[in-house]
Amino acid sequence: MKLKSSSVGDKISELPGQPVVNFQQYSGYVTLDENKERTLFYYFVEAQVDPLSKPILLWLNGGPGCSSLGVGAFSENGPFRPSGNVLVRNEYSWNREANMLYLESPIGVGFSYATNSSSYEGVNDNITARDNLVFLQKWFVKFPQYKNRSLFIAGESYAGHYIPQLAEMILQSNSKEQLLHLKGIALGNPVLEFATDFNSRAEYFWSHGLISDGTYKLFTSTCNYSRYVSEYYRGSLSPICSKVMSIVNQETSRFVDKYDVTLDVCISSVFSQSKVLNPQQVTETIDVCVEDETVNYLNRRDVQKALHARLVGLNRWLVCSNILDYEHLDLELPTISAVGNIVKAGIPVLVYSGDQDSVVPLTGSRTLVHKLAQQLALSTSSPYRVWFAGMQVGGWTQVYGDLLSFATIRGASHEAPFSQPERSLVLFKSFLEGKPLPETFWFIDHFSIG
Repeated sequence: MKLKSSSVGDKISELPGQPVVNFQQYSGYVTLDENKERTLFYYFVEAQVDPLSKPILLWLNGGPGCSSLGVGAFSENGPFRPSGNVLVRNEYSWNREANMLYLESPIGVGFSYATNSSSYEGVNDNITARDNLVFLQKWFVKFPQYKNRSLFIAGESYAGHYIPQLAEMILQSNSKEQLLHLKGIALGNPVLEFATDFNSRAEYFWSHGLISDGTYKLFTSTCNYSRYVSEYYRGSLSPICSKVMSIVNQETSRFVDKYDVTLDVCISSVFSQSKVLNPQQVTETIDVCVEDETVNYLNRRDVQKALHARLVGLNRWLVCSNILDYEHLDLELPTISAVGNIVKAGIPVLVYSGDQDSVVPLTGSRTLVHKLAQQLALSTSSPYRVWFAGMQVGGWTQVYGDLLSFATIRGASHEAPFSQPERSLVLFKSFLEGKPLPETFWFIDHFSIG
């Protein structure tokens, strides 16, 4: 099928150092306003086999203010990962199953920019959702051959706000004219309800041996984590909360990665996509391992040229924006009710949790999904059980009705596709196909994802 000229210019001939592949890649900008003052950067990877028959998956990382390009595409579920001066294939890339669209959002993240710096101030959930909707509508104009494809949206962390809010706007827009064929959303270790998600951290710390009995009591009764974060972002941190957090931080140790409590720190503290979730604990730049590889690669001039990317008002590309002024108190807005509205509209929802994450622990997510199922009067259609990836337990899952499901990914961090790529791909494939997660194990030689 012949492409419209608007997307031809975004085609990537080849990324520096990449291996030979049989799929096409595109990247570039979609302007949001007529004055071309605000523009979002995307990276699009076609499916490895028969892309025009495969769905589109929009992937969003969290923060707010962290890059879906640097985290999602180049560290989690994209086709390549930087290694020195070259890119290596990700055997478990999600473009084995879908056309993957990575968006650097909101404005001011990564290569996305505004010509007027005031656009970076007072950015909130509503602005982000509206911009992301406009982006999608215009992106499908740029790629008309995909306009009738099924659309799925997935992401993690603060995308627990981005995705339900965007999905609601899509449904509202579709009530006037169906332009986007939304078929499902998947939320990984998501912030859905501030107090439940954050206050599950204390029990997680305690049950995994990271804090003492006495500190657990302090962290649940004297000052819990939601109170600490709320006070911190209002500029009114009380002495008692400051003291409790100091004790918690001392016991949990800065040498344990809160995003994966079992992993050595170098690997996954790469991902600082929770500046809001871990105030004071995450610096603007974390100079470690995989992030080094990604940052170095995306700051190469030849790479930026190949991506059709440009830095505006910045000297360097960063994993998480240092120019974006986001409304942090939006963190307290519950999005679990939006998830309920999406289910009521007939759209499947999967909430999944890497079970080694203490930042947004599985216990909070599981509690919220179960309560939502009760509110929607959804009975359990698939009781809590293990699921398999290859010859190992991939995690646990429970399904409510036909549309709402919860799953854990065993041994996975906050960034599940990074730490458990094969298990994450099995979960993703089942989600796209609307099929139950595997109930039995099978030999890897017989396992075909394609």
